[in-house]
Amino acid sequence: MNHPTPPSAGAPTRTPAKRPLDTVVKMALGVLFGSFALIWGGMFLSRPDRSIPPYSIGSQERTVVAVHVPSWTSDTEIETLIERFRKVGAENRNFGSMKIQPTTLDDPKGRYQHIAIYIFTDEGWTEPEVLHKYVTGDDATVRDGFEGSVRGLYRLDEQEEEGRIGPVRRGKDSAATAAYSRQLFKGTVVRNAAATPADSTPAP
Repeated sequence: MNHPTPPSAGAPTRTPAKRPLDTVVKMALGVLFGSFALIWGGMFLSRPDRSIPPYSIGSQERTVVAVHVPSWTSDTEIETLIERFRKVGAENRNFGSMKIQPTTLDDPKGRYQHIAIYIFTDEGWTEPEVLHKYVTGDDATVRDGFEGSVRGLYRLDEQEEEGRIGPVRRGKDSAATAAYSRQLFKGTVVRNAAATPADSTPAP
């Protein structure tokens, strides 16, 4: 009786051919990745200064502004953004060029005499509903979560300013808190004498 002979060890074996991706699947993936590229590309190209990280205004309520930056933004990059806000506050206070609507529209001294800019990497904290709850102060849980999630802060009150990295602190800074929260500057605004008062121009 003839028995089937097993294939020799050296004989090549056939592997099933890989099926190409369906055209519809390819198109869907292309649209998905293209959408992400457009969103982040738009943030990158629309920023007023390439030396600062891309950012967007999540929401604004009166003098309080919630800003969103990508999750990978470092403290150093956030510091450059805060310094950019500081520069605008010292020169012409035209925060309209930074995508911020007037905060003191009826103030004869200027349209941006008071402003508090909170920077987040978590976009959820920049939603209008969340910012409203924080501004009204009715929900202590929202307030604590909001301030604890802040990555950077710039505050301007007429001639006084403050810049910080990290969560908002209600107590004094210490060596123990310096690892995650530190003050960059605080004091009187040093105005640029050569700058023209442009904060009365309409915001874009």
